[in-house]
Amino acid sequence: MASPLLLGIDTGGTYTDAVVFREQTGVVAKAKSLTTRHNLAEGIAGAVDTVLATAGVSASDIALVSLSTTLATNALVEGQGGRAALVMIGFGPEDLARDGLREALGQDPVIFLAGGHDVHGRETPLDLAPLEQGLAELAGTVSSFAVAGYFAVRNPDHEIRVRDHIRALSHLPVTCSHELSSKLGGPRRALTTLLNARLVSIIDRLIGSCETFLAERRIDAPLMVVRGDGALISASEARLRPIETILSGPAASLVGARYLTGLDAAVVSDIGGTTTDVAVLENGRPRLAEEGAVVGGFRTMVEAVALRTYGLGGDSEVHIDDRGLVAKITLGPRRLLPLSLVGSSHPDVVVAALEKQLRASHAGRHDGRFAIRTGLPAIAEQGLQPAEQALYDRISLEPGALNELLAMNAQKAVLDRLVARGLVHICGITPSDALHVLGRQGQWNAGAAHLGLQLAARRKDGAGRPVAASAEELAERIVDRLTRQSAEAVLAACLAEDGVDGIDPANSLAVDRALRKLPGIARFSIALDRPLVGLGASAPVYYPAIAHMLGAESVIPADADVANAVGAVVGQVRAVVVVTLTSPEEGRFILAGAGESLSLVGEMRALEAARNRARTMAVERARLEGADELAVSISEDIDAPEVEGQRRLIEARITATATGRPRIGQRA
Repeated sequence: MASPLLLGIDTGGTYTDAVVFREQTGVVAKAKSLTTRHNLAEGIAGAVDTVLATAGVSASDIALVSLSTTLATNALVEGQGGRAALVMIGFGPEDLARDGLREALGQDPVIFLAGGHDVHGRETPLDLAPLEQGLAELAGTVSSFAVAGYFAVRNPDHEIRVRDHIRALSHLPVTCSHELSSKLGGPRRALTTLLNARLVSIIDRLIGSCETFLAERRIDAPLMVVRGDGALISASEARLRPIETILSGPAASLVGARYLTGLDAAVVSDIGGTTTDVAVLENGRPRLAEEGAVVGGFRTMVEAVALRTYGLGGDSEVHIDDRGLVAKITLGPRRLLPLSLVGSSHPDVVVAALEKQLRASHAGRHDGRFAIRTGLPAIAEQGLQPAEQALYDRISLEPGALNELLAMNAQKAVLDRLVARGLVHICGITPSDALHVLGRQGQWNAGAAHLGLQLAARRKDGAGRPVAASAEELAERIVDRLTRQSAEAVLAACLAEDGVDGIDPANSLAVDRALRKLPGIARFSIALDRPLVGLGASAPVYYPAIAHMLGAESVIPADADVANAVGAVVGQVRAVVVVTLTSPEEGRFILAGAGESLSLVGEMRALEAARNRARTMAVERARLEGADELAVSISEDIDAPEVEGQRRLIEARITATATGRPRIGQRA
């Protein structure tokens, strides 16, 4: 009897991919559609409808739907997300200086409340007065709240009380730090909670769009989402903890790479529209970041694959520094809408504007650049300053030339803030446009790409010469630059995995000589000890040259363009619960985590209670997250030194892990 048909979906910054998959035979069919950020359901529908038709199956045949996404990762890399208020319980303003919390907070509001608990879960009285004073005003200017309490992992009572109070008065989403991590380290837990709150609206829109589409197509199957560690989680749980979906897409691509190549050891590099993600496969499994995932420069407490994410992709912004005698090209980290793409959807407007700029006797400051609304709902405009609102009102759902939209230099900073809020896209030349000019891509408007690169090529460098002799020459230089920056990114990730400090591939003369393979009496060379697996739609274009530069074997699997969607359906549910025991006095133990704190007498009794709670809650959480037929493992980390000849338990951490395949829908 044939195994059930599974549907994998990956929503990336540029494309939404879909695969129909059967465990017995692998990929049955695959398809791509442009991601439509204003209405994600359109991109999902385009990919899924095509893949079902290609596979020759009906919607009712699908027994499981699994979703991976780079939207959360991209939002953090690009500094986007909703405006969130942070409520700190038992902390002071000085704590904002720790773990990058102040930088992450930016201009978002913070409220400090007296309260919190000590290491054993004993409370300091909670004072809600500052919250009462600020809540009415904040509720109209933020989209969500983040709550972090002092030692909340030992006693979450104050976080829960503050959460319930905010929800009752504001009806806005609230994230508590104890829901995301059981680790100590208040400021970093607060940082993780803040980022989670910012992502709530983004992931809610994605899951809601997917659910709407599935209902319209009568696909009655469980919906799962890939977490950052490659495990699966139910859609309802992902809505509550969207931070766990950072690195979802890259994690899915690693799982997919292992399935598609069968390699136990490899360096995996996945190039998308916005980012390049690099990770290592060891013994058939992705390495996990023990200290938490780093995204957008911030180290979170989210367990995820040990992955380096770089703001470098097919849609990266092309920077041309024309101040020196020879113009220099760099890429990223911001994503632009390629001129070829926006010229495909709005050909009359874009092509006419580019041709007009080429005919002008003097170059404009913002030639080849446009702005267009992303199409987010009106609620996303909350909190805009007057200058931001005035400029936003002038930008429409049709691309407008920046030369006409920006009347003064100061408005460029205003525009950048609108982009950071996710309200506006900038359109300009990208590596995707360069490939269109060179004939290596052809899905969009190559004419618009050619005009854009012509405009950029005619800019003058410090010696008064054009940046490039032709659009084609500039395109080759952009492709070469992406190859070089990609090689530097892969090498930087590998050096970090090896624990090598002090070598920056982008600034090392020795690395430069090795990557360029320059001749000399002293020759420098670089080689990887395992294959380089290239993933992404443009992988066949870039990765053979990148692997050659790095002295590695290039492996590009047949379904490299949809590896994320494959990884989404071959993963497992994995729930981890950590319970701690501390001993405030001899013979008495405090059990904390995964429920209310308990005071117990006797070490053996306390340890058994901790094991039982960890096991029970891990199974309960795994089932809540959509798993069946679970396997449970228990690990213990006990700190019990001898004090004056007697054993004394200081702290015990009991970790229960429940794993299993996701629940499959019943087919008629």
